[in-house]
Amino acid sequence: MELSGLQIFKYLPGAKKSENTNCKICKCPTCMAFALKLAKGQVDISDCPYVPEELKEKFLYSRKPPQKTVVLEGLNIGGENVLYRHEKTFINPIALAVVVDAASHDFMQKIKRLEKFEITRVNEKYTIDLVILKNYAGGLETSLRLITEEEFLKLPLKDATCRNFKDTAENLINIRTRAIKEKDEQYADPVYVRFSSGLDKKDVCAKASYYICKYANMLVFEDFDEALFSTLITLRQNIFTDPQKPLQVEAKIYEFNNPDENSIIFMTTNFALTFFAVANELENLSVPSYLVVTPADGMSVLTAWSAEKFTAKVAAKTLKKFDLANKVKTRKIIIPGLLAHMKQELQEEIKDFDIVVGTVEAYEISDFVKNNYPLK
Repeated sequence: MELSGLQIFKYLPGAKKSENTNCKICKCPTCMAFALKLAKGQVDISDCPYVPEELKEKFLYSRKPPQKTVVLEGLNIGGENVLYRHEKTFINPIALAVVVDAASHDFMQKIKRLEKFEITRVNEKYTIDLVILKNYAGGLETSLRLITEEEFLKLPLKDATCRNFKDTAENLINIRTRAIKEKDEQYADPVYVRFSSGLDKKDVCAKASYYICKYANMLVFEDFDEALFSTLITLRQNIFTDPQKPLQVEAKIYEFNNPDENSIIFMTTNFALTFFAVANELENLSVPSYLVVTPADGMSVLTAWSAEKFTAKVAAKTLKKFDLANKVKTRKIIIPGLLAHMKQELQEEIKDFDIVVGTVEAYEISDFVKNNYPLK
């Protein structure tokens, strides 16, 4: 574990009240300030001439990366430094690789399938991370990231695959624990699990999902299935988001189904999960609509309200910024049902529109629109 500022301070002159206390040679006002900056990596340990050797050894050991990073044409594999995501964050998303035999009769057909595969989720586009080629003689022109099986096996990666799921899971946990807790160099190489061909897809999905959570750095598949990869990429994206940084989308006015000046208008915050839940419903409506997304530091509706990130002034400022009042004849804005208590406050601030309280859950939007905005 990395040393905290207080743990570092205990070794410095300021804690021992020696003659060199707060000498400012390190260009910090106090020894405590130096310790706190050192813990954050903002100064170098050599900046203080009075750091004892014991602290140097402990500090350098605490900063030693527990797991190596293998870089392959822009793909980073490994490099993790925590056991649990909430401790800090996971760093490099687990690579998903596909093995393709260049000697097979349907080789190019498989390559074209892999080239076409792409999914977009929460404003991120995902494709196949790596293609491992067996019996490859060269000459293939493709946008895919390629490596021969011979080259792959020479990489500093450890195959953690065992004869069954239980043993593989225990092996992954043991390797990561030894790397993180003990910083044992024998366990510092990134690890991968390989799935042979012909396995049941549901079984593969369940096992691969577990390995994404604990603790593979790469999954290698001898069979490719679009639905399987879409599912695993979705899980991987959720696991590898930074828990300290809320997912958010751009605050602006989004259009659905070619809206015009008479279309329905909704409003929400820029929390990504809220946005995509609402956007999915609006896309499936039989009527055109606008969605006004206010800036809220990626907070959900109630969280933004309680943190004063979603206020009547913010909502009014957003509408004014995009000049919505002069672009539409519609004079009603539907707000989330969770903000019903803000209706009067919003109405007083937003003079150009009537505030309508909408649904609490996104899935209720369709029925709400059918009941309140019937097709003419």
